[in-house]
Amino acid sequence: MSGRWLRWAGLGIALGTVVLAVVLASRFGGDPALVDSPLIGQPAPAFDLTTLDGGDEVALEDLRGDIVVINFFASWCLQCRAEHADLVASSDAFGEDDVTFVQIGYQESPSESLRYLEQAGTSQWTKYLADPGSRTAIAYGVFGIPETFFIDPDGVVVGKIIGESDAFTLGATIDAIKRGERPGQAVTGDTQQAPDR
Repeated sequence: MSGRWLRWAGLGIALGTVVLAVVLASRFGGDPALVDSPLIGQPAPAFDLTTLDGGDEVALEDLRGDIVVINFFASWCLQCRAEHADLVASSDAFGEDDVTFVQIGYQESPSESLRYLEQAGTSQWTKYLADPGSRTAIAYGVFGIPETFFIDPDGVVVGKIIGESDAFTLGATIDAIKRGERPGQAVTGDTQQAPDR
């Protein structure tokens, strides 16, 4: 009887060790970009930024009442380049529908972002902004790009995409917000933290 009890006790300890290892592995050493954003359900951090060409100022408060889609991008980000046409198409599709797209240059000069956009194309409905010192990116907790945030008409962050977005995902998320839903966070792919050297 005692031999059988020892065998079950040993099996229990082994199983407990495996479970503990899995829990620890999921908590430590993981990609910090995959941690749920604490902004979901919170008021969006305010900003007052200048357009990339320096011609205008755009304050988030001025966009209240619209669904606002904020995308952080850079010319050196491969995933940003891959998603760009879908962002332009989605902005064009929702431009007259109380949805405002905002793209904010990340860790590069406004002139570099402008050169990239001249080649990649733009939407007349999107606001393209500079972020000196990455203050807005820091306020939004951006760890790598692309990251896209969705703000409801009341100014609350209700969704976030980490990684490359596409027109289907963008449209579905906007439609969900229009229905009063809070889509939350989705990870769609890899991000880049800095230019590859």
